[in-house]
Amino acid sequence: MRLAGDDWKKFFDSFEREAFRLETRPVYNVAKEWDEFQRFLATGEFDVSDHEPWLKRVRHFRDTGRWIGRVHVITSPLTDYLRFEFAAYPHNVRAGEEVHILDLADRPNPGLPDQDFWMFDESKIVRMDYAEDGTQLGRELLEDVDPAPYVEWKRIALEHAEPFLDYSSRLEA
Repeated sequence: MRLAGDDWKKFFDSFEREAFRLETRPVYNVAKEWDEFQRFLATGEFDVSDHEPWLKRVRHFRDTGRWIGRVHVITSPLTDYLRFEFAAYPHNVRAGEEVHILDLADRPNPGLPDQDFWMFDESKIVRMDYAEDGTQLGRELLEDVDPAPYVEWKRIALEHAEPFLDYSSRLEA
């Protein structure tokens, strides 16, 4: 089943215990981020309000006892888009999202797929589909899929990744 718009938001917000994201792309071409991304490229600055909808949602998830986190698999050096995303991640972390980075520049992939997904409550899997340029093609709820490989990929990703703030402090050193 394809998920978009309000259906996606309603489905996403309905998780009970945890939401986990595996990100694998070096670039996400998101139209609503275009102006902010261009400003970041021009100035190196990223300014976001604590009232930004995603941050409010993350705080709500945490306030209601739910965990939300992600592992972004990268290969340094960072693309311009990853530098932009890394400027946003501290805000996500302050809101309560656990963001981890797995840099494969100096080590092999520990067995993770080259496919973005969200996993909810270790039982519902939503595959995130992207074009080569990072434009999102859609989201598909994978029905009748065994969640066991996704649960294992989550375990592997979290085991091999490091918290974003630790990773970013090493970049700044």
